[in-house]
Amino acid sequence: MSRIIGIDLGTSTSEVAILENGKPMVIKNREGDMITPSVVGINGKGEIIAGREAKDQYLLRPRDTVIEVKRLMGSGRKVKMGDKEYTPEEISSHILKYLKGCAEDYLGEPATRAVITVPAYFTDEQRRATVEAGRLAGFKVERIINEPTAAALAYGIDHMEDNLHVLVYDLGGGTLDVTVLEMFEGVLEVKASSGNNRLGGKDFDERLMKEIIRYFEDQTGVDISEDPRAAARLKNAVEECKIALSSQIGYRIELPLLAEKDGSPLALEKTVSRNEFENLIRDLVESTRQPIEAALKDAGLEPQDIDIVLPVGGSTRIPLVMKFLKEVLGQEPRALVDPDLAVASGAAIQAGILADELSAEKDILITDVCPYTLGTEVLSFFGGFPVDDVYDIIIPRNTTIPVTRKKVYGTVADNQQAVDIKVYQGDYKKASRNNLLGKFTLSGIPPAPAFTEKIEIGFTYDANGILQVEGTILSNGQRAGLTIETAGVEMEPELDLGKWKEAPGARKYRGLIRRAEKALKAGGNQLFEGELDELVRDIKKALLKGESNRLKELEEELTDLLYDLEDTDE
Repeated sequence: MSRIIGIDLGTSTSEVAILENGKPMVIKNREGDMITPSVVGINGKGEIIAGREAKDQYLLRPRDTVIEVKRLMGSGRKVKMGDKEYTPEEISSHILKYLKGCAEDYLGEPATRAVITVPAYFTDEQRRATVEAGRLAGFKVERIINEPTAAALAYGIDHMEDNLHVLVYDLGGGTLDVTVLEMFEGVLEVKASSGNNRLGGKDFDERLMKEIIRYFEDQTGVDISEDPRAAARLKNAVEECKIALSSQIGYRIELPLLAEKDGSPLALEKTVSRNEFENLIRDLVESTRQPIEAALKDAGLEPQDIDIVLPVGGSTRIPLVMKFLKEVLGQEPRALVDPDLAVASGAAIQAGILADELSAEKDILITDVCPYTLGTEVLSFFGGFPVDDVYDIIIPRNTTIPVTRKKVYGTVADNQQAVDIKVYQGDYKKASRNNLLGKFTLSGIPPAPAFTEKIEIGFTYDANGILQVEGTILSNGQRAGLTIETAGVEMEPELDLGKWKEAPGARKYRGLIRRAEKALKAGGNQLFEGELDELVRDIKKALLKGESNRLKELEEELTDLLYDLEDTDE
């Protein structure tokens, strides 16, 4: 069989690696670089190109070039390139095909099997989209592996005797992952993961771009935001500026002939200081505190329990990020792996394990976790009253994978013949507030009084982080299942709810929220718990978003609910 290669399919850049003599080696692309831009385009001949060639034409042909498509994976949205529309999976497949060709040039043989990395916080549909992109590129995707786990593998392969707790902070071009691992006797055990699929270096670029577009308009009266060619040139300059400011305290952007006004050419000239750039992105960097704290809490650890903070991803080269990590975790992050190449190297190590080039018994063994809470909607009863839209957790977040969990439920009506099984991802007590992954109907229930017939629901979350759900009627063995096909599920953008007390006007709501949280903690009020939990979260979000009108409505709702709850307790 062919060799298995490891691929880091990134938002901004991608890399391919192979295991050679027990050690990972990143393969150079056709331009002689280890790092390949994650860019796809159509050239003047109508041919699809990828990598450096596509990035080089972006300035001249922005409408024929696609960048940063990773964020759209699994969204169901399409992108336009030339006069055609493409799915994100199709665009990504061209990046993978290019890397496949580079690997084949090096190996001198076909490369048809791959391990591809994804952010730990990628959803089920995003993981499936990645597998589909691999298939379109001509790969059998042997394993999907989480990026921070791959980075930890790259470190762990040379430190197998160490007994350490490691926190991997992976801030790339488009996503953030925070993963806590324990290393012991050649075992790499993931304890917890958290993150944000919508935060990365791209967002830092956008902050700086908006500031410079505003500056240019103030200086010239011309808005270049709707000019594709000018925007492409500015984006390229902003990326260079960001990179330069990691090693110097100022950078001068000079773009001649950027636009024109009344037939006269206009140039952009602006010096950006490191301090100015840091002030633009400080709140974005600070927002990563919550995922760090969540991962530590889920792992049952304190900052002082972490032995090594491992920064991964190109955006961790920004001095503000490193300073922030030291402040939050109380120690200097240690650049023990190449932040750009570690993930691909770890993918190659996983490939070596799968190909028996490395032994899980003698070399290195990894365990990973499911980063999300998964469950189903149930009808429950409180005090004899039915309560619908209740979320019942089947696989808690940060459960070690692969895992299969099953629960048994009863019918709720006499002679019930079918049951709708809905699959959710999230942590709200009300099912409908979570992200609906999919649903199916299990039919063929024998006629019987309510609660007599039993339905077993099983969730299987595999090593690739992909979910399968099956329902079984226990009395007759009839089954129905679902392999989640969930293109287009929109994950709610994450807010750091822990920061609600710092929001303007929060003082007014502290007593009400404390009272509600006390009631939630006391439990035993299932009739109200889902709604109570939802209202508390919504008030915190409204405070953080500054939605004053919404706050008034929510305050009234929560106050009324608490009165009802306290009356019930009496």
